[in-house]
Amino acid sequence: MIEERNVTWFPSYGAEMRGGTANCTVVISTELIGSPIVKTPDSMIILNQASMDKFRSCIANDGNLYYDSSLISDSVTRDNISAFAIPSSRIAGKLGNPRLSNMVLLGAFIISSHLISTDSVKQALKIIIPEERSALIEKNITAIEKGMEFAENQKSKD
Repeated sequence: MIEERNVTWFPSYGAEMRGGTANCTVVISTELIGSPIVKTPDSMIILNQASMDKFRSCIANDGNLYYDSSLISDSVTRDNISAFAIPSSRIAGKLGNPRLSNMVLLGAFIISSHLISTDSVKQALKIIIPEERSALIEKNITAIEKGMEFAENQKSKD
């Protein structure tokens, strides 16, 4: 929205909240979005083994898969996608807050997908995080930057 694109966000919190997998679909497009439901996403960010087991087969051919290799032991065997194994829980733990794992993965997504800019994400954090929790802004930005750094270093090794 900050970059003047259309955006939808569609979370699934039903029975999943009681021990199964939860998921959220985000669509970012320059076109109008007819439905927030996506059967074969171009990119996926996966945070745990249960979600990997349930959703990895859904990603589109030539898609990008970003996953927390600290918690997911599987190696990705599909040769028609690009997989980014990011030890996001380990990185977030080193930052002092394991809950920042998702932001570490977001950083890897930002740097490799070029779909959204870092500046837009930083701006959005400043808008959505309330003033009384403003200390979280810098923590989230640091986690994003660590994810970008890790993904960039991995790319240079390839």
